[in-house]
Amino acid sequence: MLMSLIAGATIIQPPMPVLSFQNKETQALLGECYVHALDNIFRINAIKARNEQNRTGLIHSNPGTFLRAGGDYQDPWTRDASINCWNAASLIQPALAENTLWAVCEKRSDGSIHVQDDNQWWDKIIWVIAAWNHYCTTGDRAFLKQAYSASKFLANEQVEKRFDKEFGLFQGPSHLQDGIAGYPEPFDDAPGTSSFVLDHPGSDKLITLSVNCLYMQALKCLASMAKEIKEPSSDWTSRANALRKAINNHFWIPEQSSYAYLLYGAGELRGKQAKFQESTGISFALMFGVPDAKRARAVLNHIRTTPFGIPLVDPEFKRYSTERPGRHSRIVWPLAQGYWSTAVCAAGSVPLFQKETETLAKLVKGTDWNFYEIYSPIDGRPDGGWQNGSHWGSCTNQTWSASSYVRMIHYGLFGMSFEPSGVRFRPNLPKAWGAVSLKGVRYRSAVLDIKLKGSGRRIASFEIDGFISEKAFVPANLKGEHSVEIVMR
Repeated sequence: MLMSLIAGATIIQPPMPVLSFQNKETQALLGECYVHALDNIFRINAIKARNEQNRTGLIHSNPGTFLRAGGDYQDPWTRDASINCWNAASLIQPALAENTLWAVCEKRSDGSIHVQDDNQWWDKIIWVIAAWNHYCTTGDRAFLKQAYSASKFLANEQVEKRFDKEFGLFQGPSHLQDGIAGYPEPFDDAPGTSSFVLDHPGSDKLITLSVNCLYMQALKCLASMAKEIKEPSSDWTSRANALRKAINNHFWIPEQSSYAYLLYGAGELRGKQAKFQESTGISFALMFGVPDAKRARAVLNHIRTTPFGIPLVDPEFKRYSTERPGRHSRIVWPLAQGYWSTAVCAAGSVPLFQKETETLAKLVKGTDWNFYEIYSPIDGRPDGGWQNGSHWGSCTNQTWSASSYVRMIHYGLFGMSFEPSGVRFRPNLPKAWGAVSLKGVRYRSAVLDIKLKGSGRRIASFEIDGFISEKAFVPANLKGEHSVEIVMR
């Protein structure tokens, strides 16, 4: 049980899940890392919400807290809040997660709830994905109704303002790259210029792989939301299908068997591909089903990485070097590692999942179990990279770095995915890790003790309370304590 100190009072947190590997070496690395990830998220970074952050009036006084972006970031950004709820909080502490999602929203004069306006408009659509996941995890229909209204407005607003009709794609910089160091020439970040991407002409017209994959998935989530509350969903579905087709048409690079990082959206370069590997974009493409099976395998076979994890962008831009990597280019962000590890599970590679998960755990262990924001691709030490001619720092206790590790365990190792009617399991168990259990998982009105044996990604048997189930699925209406045992082959 975790405890937090908030305004002088000790807040007792709900019991946390317990991860246990039978293999002692695996437990000392992966199991210990999980303990510290939970501590980072739910003790260090769960802080008291201020009155000005309750602009919707929907933040619950119990617990009265939300997740900040990290030790150096006190406020909840739309992107960060959504990621942390999607990765971990909606399952482990639903009330805290709901507070976090509402903390980045506001109530308009007509009483409607909207995702907040800010200058990072291009990837805040991820809120829709997090909101749908929150409903699937909790079954809270009151939340769903309000979230659908906010999501519908956000999507329509972005279609009106940011949709490039010629390409059938959405405009905007990359999902993680809000710094100009994340963009290739002719963009530049000479000393004395702004580090913020939108301060550079033409950046608002960029068309990136990651953001368009996020929009595609958000449109699919909107269709699911509409169907769940018995509203028309076909328009959202047709938009998502059209966007998937446009992504494949404009981003695929046949000679590289992969997807381009971006299309230039303005000037003489308009429509031309920047043929770099964007890890978040490729991860989303695999997770959300953008490529067919043949292309997905090709992407896995041609991926480029570093000894310390997959970099945001590869290769490095001309103005940087191996010794001086760009802050948002060929450098390692644990958030991107978390996406990549679950993406390769979706594409069917247990070895790549094992490699990325162990790599992140070793990075964290090497910094005394502190989840830093960014790590060096050269030596694995915390390193914020270079931007505007300066060497930047790497923030400590970054929430999404910790929640990304939890994502690896929940969505990767145990293969959990949440649906309105229950939770589905598609585990990925490396042979070297041995048997593993995750006990005390609070799912709606049930508490699950999950045991995973064997190895691989094919399920040989699935049992609930000792009874064999033909489907690897736990229904949402279970109550009380239950055991789940999964044997892999």
